[in-house]
Amino acid sequence: MFDWLKKKMQPPSVQAEPAPEILGLRLGGGFELDTLKLSLLEGQVTFEGAAGTQIIQAVGRVILDESHQLLRFYTDDDGFVQVLLSGGTGDDCVAEVKLWYFYQTRPVDGDAAWNRLLDSELVQPEWSLDGQLFTRAWDNTRPVAMTESTWLKDGSRSETDQFVMIYERPLADTDDVEVLMVAAEEKILHQRAERSLIFATGIDLGPTDFRFVS
Repeated sequence: MFDWLKKKMQPPSVQAEPAPEILGLRLGGGFELDTLKLSLLEGQVTFEGAAGTQIIQAVGRVILDESHQLLRFYTDDDGFVQVLLSGGTGDDCVAEVKLWYFYQTRPVDGDAAWNRLLDSELVQPEWSLDGQLFTRAWDNTRPVAMTESTWLKDGSRSETDQFVMIYERPLADTDDVEVLMVAAEEKILHQRAERSLIFATGIDLGPTDFRFVS
């Protein structure tokens, strides 16, 4: 009887917030890319050898403002699908979908190097990568600050502060562009800041360019 009473008096357990889902994309799920689109872009974009079928290993969410957020679905192919939501969290609120691939990650050591990166190095009129010239896509004079909450398959969550600038370049004989994301990232682990500079390149995906399979 006393055990029962003790249990009744305990506050209800708080359920962990599940990882976001959209367009059938979910943590642990899979999707297929349109191989025709990939083949047409082969040789024009920086990334190569994109897998036709990919499994989502982690999900990130960035709240941009009251009505906009980014969802990022990180895959087993060293890339991620990014979905921009506007005005809500349902499929009908999807404003943009991009496929990104990581190009390079560099460690940033020391406060001086970190501050210099944010103050004067990350935002440039142009950025050269892999022999291609990308032009700044945003008018900001400083990188855009955002915080990403990330859900992992093992049930853990983490947060990362990001300072981002976007660049782009037109692709020949198409209306498409290739986008370059330059992001300074900071994560606090064991009361220490781990900082890095990350480069990723991406393309737009249309509704017929991918589909979820599991």
